[in-house]
This record gives sequence, structure tokens and C-alpha cells, in this order.
Amino acid sequence: MQTTPVEFFSEGERISALWRAPDDAAEPLRTIVQGPGWLGLKDAGLYVRYHEALVEAGFGVLVIDYRGFGDSGGARELSPRRQLEDLVNAVTYLTTREGVDADAIGVFGTGGTGGGNAILLADADPRVRAAVSQVPVSDGTDWLHRMRSESDWLAFLGELEADRRVRVLTGEGRRVHPREEIMVPTAERRTTKVKADVDDRIPTDVSLAAADEILAYRPIDAARRLQTPLLVIGVEGDATTPTDHATALYEAARGPRRLVMQRHTTHYAAYDQYWETVTPLIVDWFDRYVRGTNVAVTSSDVTGGEVFDIMEVG
Repeated sequence: MQTTPVEFFSEGERISALWRAPDDAAEPLRTIVQGPGWLGLKDAGLYVRYHEALVEAGFGVLVIDYRGFGDSGGARELSPRRQLEDLVNAVTYLTTREGVDADAIGVFGTGGTGGGNAILLADADPRVRAAVSQVPVSDGTDWLHRMRSESDWLAFLGELEADRRVRVLTGEGRRVHPREEIMVPTAERRTTKVKADVDDRIPTDVSLAAADEILAYRPIDAARRLQTPLLVIGVEGDATTPTDHATALYEAARGPRRLVMQRHTTHYAAYDQYWETVTPLIVDWFDRYVRGTNVAVTSSDVTGGEVFDIMEVG
């Protein structure tokens, strides 16, 4: 697998990315784009084994640092709205690369907003032919609420309202640690080493206004419109990204869909425990649906109303 640092621009700001491709790539390449998960970075070791499997299957992979993260330019802020813009621009960048099949692009996202962003991109950009969303967030308000007791939740809402008033009067609000004061880490998150290689490089000082964007974060609304083939991967009894977020996204999707539920594990342990089982399912999904084609034939179960197959020809 070749790994090459590349750059492009998103809304005028520089995006740093990694391009991964087979050593002896047959062209044009089908390609998967990935934006990292919640506070993740492009060079996280966690992602490499997924990329290796995709590259071995003949795909190229483009993984980016969002604006404000890692090696990308822009203010060190947390903004799902800007992240979606970055992903759309990443797709456009792929269409400029020689050796990429612009008619065969998919999206992979894992980890909270990483999984949710994959669905948002698939809904927003018709150039995306298939999506894989692993341990996603479907509703930002519900996600932040369920991290807190009811009294803590009400206090948090009060802090947000007070900060909005300050921002209106002064132009600047509070700065907070996104992992400690927007998200509330679980006990597992505080001890896991899954993301230890990038944890010390994430933004630790962002505007509290970022929480307003998380409250408005609604991949579930995108899923209800989504005709793009969608594979959702969840964890049963997930304390970090609730299991019913994954199932809700699967149930809402209108196109070809599949739900993979990992059992007898936890959110972070599942990455190591089941990657050998889950990764081939990811590769198979993209292999089936990310194909350049001139003719597409869609089949559906009219009685049940569930689309179950797409055959592409030529």
C-alpha cells in the first residue's frame, strides 16, 4: 500500500490528507473518502487496517484532517457544518485526480460524528455511490443529553444560553475542552488506548458555540431521505454512541441497507475484537455498490417497501 500526503482547499482553507492506493494500481481506481470520527485525525493507527483491506481489494482511500484539526489550516474549532463542507470538497478533489473513477466514490465514517458525517455526505452529494457508517451518532441533542444526568443536562443548557448572550454582547464566548465539557467521556474512554497515538494532538480549546452545532446535528433526518446504499455497524449496549442511534439510521434509510450489530463487547473494544469479522463486510459492501456504471437496475420488494438490490451494468 502506498501512502502519499496530499493537499487541497476547502472554502479557501488548506486541507491536509493522506492518499492510499495499491502499489500496482489498475486505473481508474474506485475510491473511498473518510473524515475522521469525533476529534479524530487522518493518521490515526486505528484506521490503517481498514484502509489496508480496502486497498488490497483494489480501492484507493482518501482520509482527511478537517479544517482546524491536525495538519489542516483554519481556526482550531469544532464544526460539523464545516466538516461536511470539507467532505464534499474532498469528493470534488477526487474527481480532479488522474487515475480515479469519478463515477465510483464511496464514503466510510467511524466513531460518533464520523459515522454520522458519512450519512450526511451520502445525502448531500449524489456523487457518493455507497456509505458505511460505524458506531454513529444520529441525533446530537439526544447524544449530549444521554451523557448527563437530568440535573447536569439542565445546567448545561443554562450554560449554553448564558454563553449565547455573552457572544451577542461581546462577540466572544467561553473556550472549553471538547472532550470534557461538550462530550462527557465514559469510563472506558478514559482508559482506552485505541486512539492514544493521536489523543495528544486534538484541539483542546474550542468555542462553546460548537455545542450548538452538535445540538443541531441530525444525520437521522438525512437517513430518512437516503436512497444511497447504507451499511450501519453498531455495538449492542453501547455507552458511547447509543445502540438505538445505529438502529434508527438503519431503519430510516430508504435505499439498500444492512445492519451489523456487534455483541458481547463495548464501543472501543469492538474495534479490536471484531475487526477481522467486520472489515470484510465493509469491503464487500463497497465492492458491491461502488462501481462506475452506465446502466443501473434497481429491484425492490414492493409489498414490504424495502429496496433490497441494485444491479449495475456496463
